[in-house]
Amino acid sequence: MNFLKAEWRKLAIINYEINPEILMKYLPAGTEPDFYKGKCYLSVVGFMFLNTKLLGIPIPFHRNFEEVNLRFYVKKKENGTWKRGVVFIKEVVPKPALSFVANAVYKENYHTMPMKNLIHEKENELLIRYSWKDKTWQSIQITAENEAKTMEAGSEFEFITEHYWGFTKKENQTSTYEVCHPKWKSYPVKDHQLTLDFATMYGKDFECLNYQEPISVMLAEGSEIEVKTKKSTL
Repeated sequence: MNFLKAEWRKLAIINYEINPEILMKYLPAGTEPDFYKGKCYLSVVGFMFLNTKLLGIPIPFHRNFEEVNLRFYVKKKENGTWKRGVVFIKEVVPKPALSFVANAVYKENYHTMPMKNLIHEKENELLIRYSWKDKTWQSIQITAENEAKTMEAGSEFEFITEHYWGFTKKENQTSTYEVCHPKWKSYPVKDHQLTLDFATMYGKDFECLNYQEPISVMLAEGSEIEVKTKKSTL
């Protein structure tokens, strides 16, 4: 059953390599870090939620909004098959009702903060910016070419975007839900800016990222998506 249907659009993704030992305490039971070419990735992701429906019903004043999250990549073996998914450290949205539903139903770590976005398109260039206010305004911004490219098999972009499960940790239990969407196209990135204090926003475990350069920067077009109802708690 579909719990949520929406569009995820213009996903600004800034990737870092991180020591997997830092992530161990955040791992849901039964999962393990998923690596790309021997590297453990963690990503800051900002995007637009559009035309959102919960259980098929559009909720007034909660259809279109920004989200920014910090996530890492895991896999879990079930019945001989690997499920590749993500674990969220923290997700930020602009409306309290969104945080309440996500935290209550999916046990995710959603927080409500003032947010705004800028999406500027011209013939040859895209400018995407997502901003949120913790104690001060912080933002993720990407400038890219305005022509989306087809995903390459085996690419880093495929690894980052082709994780179709969400895993959440609550004490010694693991909840699993499925996210369905087609393969995404990407825009060639020309420049980026990230104004973010990782320690203040996400805790001391991630302070090291304040002193690291990203391993890569991506901009995905996105698509319509469906989030299935929570399937199991293990």
